Amino acid sequence: MSGRVVVFGDVFDDIVVVPRGPIRSDTDTESSIRTRAGGSAANAAAWLGTLGAPVDFVGRVAEADVARHSSALASCGVTPHLIADSELPTGTIVVLVDGDRRSMLTEKGANARLTADAVPDALLDEAAVIHFTGYSLFGPGREDAAARLMERAASRGIQVSVDPGSAGFIADLGVDRFLAAVDGATLLFPNLEEARLLSGLDAPEAVAAALAERFPVVAVTLDTAGAVVATADGVHRVAAEPVTVVDPTGAGDAFAAGFLASWLLSGDAVASASAGARAGALAVGRTGARPA
Repeated sequence: MSGRVVVFGDVFDDIVVVPRGPIRSDTDTESSIRTRAGGSAANAAAWLGTLGAPVDFVGRVAEADVARHSSALASCGVTPHLIADSELPTGTIVVLVDGDRRSMLTEKGANARLTADAVPDALLDEAAVIHFTGYSLFGPGREDAAARLMERAASRGIQVSVDPGSAGFIADLGVDRFLAAVDGATLLFPNLEEARLLSGLDAPEAVAAALAERFPVVAVTLDTAGAVVATADGVHRVAAEPVTVVDPTGAGDAFAAGFLASWLLSGDAVASASAGARAGALAVGRTGARPA
């Protein structure tokens, strides 16, 4: 498969907090605090670019931050197409890390004004795959815009890749509405919590198989247990790469990127999932959601 990957969606400033002990109420807790460029879609684009895939990214940030975020993406091999917002700030997330778990406090900022309609036809004309996350579906008018994007992609023979992104937001939107919004996607990359919510089942192999009845390729990520891949050819387990987890933020974004970078070259779902696992291991071994 030849062509580019077009990624659109959220771009954030992440404030990553790793407490050095239990958080104490009403007083200080010694912590490591780092500011990193983030956003699930932008992270995936950054990993794709670092892995050598040709990739364009469409997003929206505060007017004052266009140059900074464009530079950060370009440094990872991404061609950025950032829209300047003259009113809203760049989105910000405070990420509280607790071992291999994390909690996120989110202000969407300029991301709230981005829809799939922002992706120009000129980029689609050169694309083999378009990738976005569920965050791009949560908000007024976004589902209709996603449906239009699906139609534009289908008319060009472009594969659509979706990372559901947030079990909490899917629950807020409704499972049926979410599935309707991404109907027609080729590849789905849920984590186990999201896959359970979308399928109504529990066991990893069962949820992957059920979702593969809707989507041609499903890769369910299982954190340190690897991934389960389901296609028309069956269900396969893929082992995780051994790694010491420093910060789990962005692991799913890196997995999707590793998968897609391999998929462009091979079209082999199992081999691509293994490539995704390798990229995910790189992501969790450092602080922040993007490549160093």
